[in-house]
Amino acid sequence: MDGNSDNISSIEKELKADQKIGFDKVEATITVDSGDVSDVQHINEELSHEEQFPEDPNAEPETQQFTIRAVLVGCILGGVIAASNIYLGLKTGWTFGASLFGSILGFAILKPLSKVLPTYLGGGYFGPKENVCVQSAATAAGSLGLIYASGIPAAYQLGLLSGHPKDDFGRLITFTIACAYYGMCFAIPLRKFYILKQKLVFPSAVAAAHTIRALHSGLNAEITARKKTKALVFAFLGAITLRVVSEYAPGILWDWHWGWTLYRLGWSAAIRVENWSWVLEFTPAFTGAGMLTGINASYSFFGGAILGWAIIAPSLISTGKAFGVPVSPEFPGYMNYMGMVLDDPVHHPSPRYWLIWPGTMLLLCASFSELGANWRTLWASLIQVLQPFFKRLRGIEIDEKDLIHDPAPPEEQVPWWLWTGGIVFATFLTCLVLGVQYGQNVGVSILAIIFAFLFSFIGAESAGRTNIIPVTSVGNASQLVIGGVTRGKYSTGKGELLNTTAGLVALAASEQSADMLGDLKTTHLLRASPRVQFYAQSIGALVSIFMSTGLYVLFSTAYPCINNLELADHCSFAAPDVASWRAIAVAVSSPELPIPPSSGYTAIAMGVVAVLTTIIKYQWVPPKYWVYVPNWNAVGIAWILNTTTYPTAMMLGATFAFFWRKNAPSNYAMYCYAVAAGFIAGEGLGGIVGAILQVAGVSGAVKGTAVGCPGGVYCG
Repeated sequence: MDGNSDNISSIEKELKADQKIGFDKVEATITVDSGDVSDVQHINEELSHEEQFPEDPNAEPETQQFTIRAVLVGCILGGVIAASNIYLGLKTGWTFGASLFGSILGFAILKPLSKVLPTYLGGGYFGPKENVCVQSAATAAGSLGLIYASGIPAAYQLGLLSGHPKDDFGRLITFTIACAYYGMCFAIPLRKFYILKQKLVFPSAVAAAHTIRALHSGLNAEITARKKTKALVFAFLGAITLRVVSEYAPGILWDWHWGWTLYRLGWSAAIRVENWSWVLEFTPAFTGAGMLTGINASYSFFGGAILGWAIIAPSLISTGKAFGVPVSPEFPGYMNYMGMVLDDPVHHPSPRYWLIWPGTMLLLCASFSELGANWRTLWASLIQVLQPFFKRLRGIEIDEKDLIHDPAPPEEQVPWWLWTGGIVFATFLTCLVLGVQYGQNVGVSILAIIFAFLFSFIGAESAGRTNIIPVTSVGNASQLVIGGVTRGKYSTGKGELLNTTAGLVALAASEQSADMLGDLKTTHLLRASPRVQFYAQSIGALVSIFMSTGLYVLFSTAYPCINNLELADHCSFAAPDVASWRAIAVAVSSPELPIPPSSGYTAIAMGVVAVLTTIIKYQWVPPKYWVYVPNWNAVGIAWILNTTTYPTAMMLGATFAFFWRKNAPSNYAMYCYAVAAGFIAGEGLGGIVGAILQVAGVSGAVKGTAVGCPGGVYCG
């Protein structure tokens, strides 16, 4: 492919969004950049997505991949994403990685500076491998936000910590340190299985690799870089502007409550649309997520929302299996079905509480059945990565046929003693922090760490196949296990706190391992050094510890309702993950497991369906048809989430990207990833601006209008 024409200055190939999930081949569209962006050539052959990155024989060698400038800029950009993730996590329960944002803006900052500054001030050649280092530092610096959008606020809502997070700042810092480094250490042994053997796609990572390659390669690289950067900046600024301005008229500029509007116009039955949260929301972040994730995951997500919130949940209400709460006697038929009612969760559950258990079971069974279907290669990869340890300990040799070839030279690989030493140190620190500050038994702390490692497989599997990491369900599952182990040994409040902190350890490990594997995927495709990314992420994680904690204190000060259940009904933040963590913390600490029988039976049935689907897929479905197999991870997430706006937005984003790619493939290849990254980062940073305006007393909640909002109540 590279060598057919002397006129071809660079080749940029883009993955079709409907990738054959889980298979190492995808249909490819080749865009040939030979001075004319519209010069597009289509081929009908199948290419491994890794074959889309042939090594450039004319590339300038990079002697320094790990640099101060790369880490510094990456950490600054990661700070922006950390702010975005705290906001989005509290608002929606979702967070996003910083790979695309960090790779494009990192290039936009460092490439010009590398040309104008002297070497001693950070000048000198800036290449694609150093660009990956920027991305890795940004990814790590933007991580850890989800622990402050899930378990920690739940602990405050239950009264398990001090009155305000600022009073617990030191305690929160030490706990975050304890959570910060497991994931990246766990990711190293998982790299050989998921990246080198299974060749999982990791859509965002592949998108970042395509972007970095396009920014640095070919005669038109500077033109391409300017176009991509301009697209990202415009999308970023547009998303910030929309998010901030819409706070002052959310019912007009952000959410269209069309069911409520029809209800007020006289169609009384239309209130059911509003009751089940079928609202059209103009969210750039989730539209961008759909553009990146593709058809299979996004449509499965949307289909799960339809199945859960348009079929199952209404059926539960009509049959008396679940119950809602009237919102106001002023509006007959206006009900709240999306809340987490815990007064009598077994006999009088809300639809949301009822669906949490089948949704969680789907996530667990779908992820572990994928692991089970590939157990041989998983075992071989774990044995291989520990081979130096076995050789040193007992002189054990691994059969050559079981080895997985690693293209990275030995000096660029992460040595076994470094990642195992990191796990040992992190284990000691976690036992110390949980024991001294929370009274956790050492054995239970170690059990939590073991489950954190096991659940890292779920995060990696989901991120590699769907670009979605179900970390909340991972944490909730760990809560269930630890809660079962410690039941009856502590007071109710102490038990709730301990299962929450143990679950957060698993959540952080799962999220970070998936993020690290994404960076290692980009590293692999661009032939950068895995060891450099490990170092960059270690520094970025240190930044995230203080950044995430500080931002959580800021949001808690601006919006006290985040941590106070008495103010939750009129809170700007739905915090769906917080409600889930709170419910499970209470459930597993109760004398009896408060799961409605019908919900439990459905959970078992859906778990069986997920496992059977995986077996059928691997045994009888040709890989080219795997794209049509339902993504049960995405369905499970839709059932846990208490809104349908995000599945709808992702479906629309994926559909838009599909037709964009189909009708203008060259334009799509140039702009899609940049626009999506700008949308995601921009909305999150707009939320930070909103928090500052809230603290200043001039936010939309104070100065805005409730026109278009249900019941005339501000809905921003």
